[in-house]
Amino acid sequence: MLCSSVLSRCRLISVSAISASLSLCNNRVPLRRRNSSLASPGFSRLVPGRVGVLRSASAPSVFAVKSSLYSSTAGSEMAEKTSIHDFTVKDARGNDVDLSTYKGKVLLIVNVASQCGLTNSNYTELSQLYEKYKDKGFEILAFPCNQFGGQEPGTNEQIMEFACTRFKAEYPIFDKVDVNGQNAAPIYKFLKSSKGGLFGDGIKWNFAKFLVDQNGNVVDRYAPTTSPLSIEKDIKKLLGTS
Repeated sequence: MLCSSVLSRCRLISVSAISASLSLCNNRVPLRRRNSSLASPGFSRLVPGRVGVLRSASAPSVFAVKSSLYSSTAGSEMAEKTSIHDFTVKDARGNDVDLSTYKGKVLLIVNVASQCGLTNSNYTELSQLYEKYKDKGFEILAFPCNQFGGQEPGTNEQIMEFACTRFKAEYPIFDKVDVNGQNAAPIYKFLKSSKGGLFGDGIKWNFAKFLVDQNGNVVDRYAPTTSPLSIEKDIKKLLGTS
């Protein structure tokens, strides 16, 4: 009788425990389903006792979707640009400059800095080149950049005063920009995609140079250590001068 009584009691306890567990699960599952509008055959089943975001085995992650959208948008933007003349940039005073105004001119585009070891030689030779060929269809576009050793810390006004006063720079100086990274100016993304560098597309230092023909095509790229005067022969070739 004692054994039967104990066995009966154990069965009652087991049934009660199972009922309680089922009741607990039944109370949890509907709450999650009510909180989600994504319950559908395509999504993974909710697991009682676990909190998380419903995901489908076939659905991409949020990161993948964002990356895909960003790549598609960036790709479409760049696909629309076929030459330098398709870009509008800011000058040092904040005014928009449509680069189509330079159609028919050979351009040398340079990221400049005021406190670099290459500053004196590059600014001096750039002014010499400009003085020699400015009336023959040649233009220099200077874009200050502070991404390399913080060597262009000044304001646009200070940069212009430095270049114009010390080096007699008469060519246009534009708004300070980033040339590398996510915030790189669109024109520099285009330049780098048109002509990659020896060790990758990224600009390596101050005074990297891009030579652009009269139709806005990037025809050559030069390292920061390449002196402007050594590019003269390539400029003359595009200009058709002897």
